Amino acid sequence: MMITLGLTTWSEHPALINQQRQSVTLAEYAAHFPTVEVDTFFYGIPRPQIITGWQQQVPAKFQFIVKANQALTGHLGETLTGNQLKERFKLFAAILAPLQQAGQLKTILCQFPPFFEATTRNVAYLKFFRQMLPDLPLTLELRHRSWYQGQNATSLIKFCREQRYTLAVVDEPTGLPTSIPLYPAVTTPELMFWRLHGRNQLGWQARGKDWRKQRTLYRYSAMELTDLKQQVEQFTHQVQEICIIFNNNSARDAAPNALQLQKMLGLHFSGLNPKSPEQLGLF
Repeated sequence: MMITLGLTTWSEHPALINQQRQSVTLAEYAAHFPTVEVDTFFYGIPRPQIITGWQQQVPAKFQFIVKANQALTGHLGETLTGNQLKERFKLFAAILAPLQQAGQLKTILCQFPPFFEATTRNVAYLKFFRQMLPDLPLTLELRHRSWYQGQNATSLIKFCREQRYTLAVVDEPTGLPTSIPLYPAVTTPELMFWRLHGRNQLGWQARGKDWRKQRTLYRYSAMELTDLKQQVEQFTHQVQEICIIFNNNSARDAAPNALQLQKMLGLHFSGLNPKSPEQLGLF
């Protein structure tokens, strides 16, 4: 069993390069962490040469977590015919083939919108989603609380195991109409996936043009990280890999928190890029 850590995107973490500048390269990022979550695919399908360029900047064992395209997860509110939707799935799968063949695709993060409720129709769509990507690793992040209410939570775990979805363990402000509870469960033998958004209660409910930044404006305390560490360690004998992604980066807190948790867990990642002299430091 192994525990891996990573961040969302690679460019916005100056703590990794001694605060030298704002933009971090993928090669520099890959000197610290063995995986990264990429949302490029959510907004559009990148050209093959873009992915090739990424692969050339990272070591062979480095893995990407790809956020599923928004057309596939229903964020756009489009009404597509069955054939149109199948074509989009086919295009999405084709562009991921190089990563999958190289062993560099950890999982596809299938994050559904907050209005995607626990209904019979939506359960059917999740089955269809799996049918369209039968051989790819899928992680499911549901953002409507109805999926976790009452008997639905137990049914969701059973469904994910049957359909081979890794159910994301999401850490975010709890007890709000717009949030889901922390619900750790292993649903695939290969991977348990933790996604840490922070616990900014007021920011989570923010409105206006800067709402995204407000939601993840949070730094975990040492006590909170210790608690997360203890929760994670309860599952180390139940799954092959536990991957923890920090998404609390509005104020550039994700990298410091991840490095802090790495130290707490005593993790040493092998097969990374060599660090530049500027990154090494004296102590």
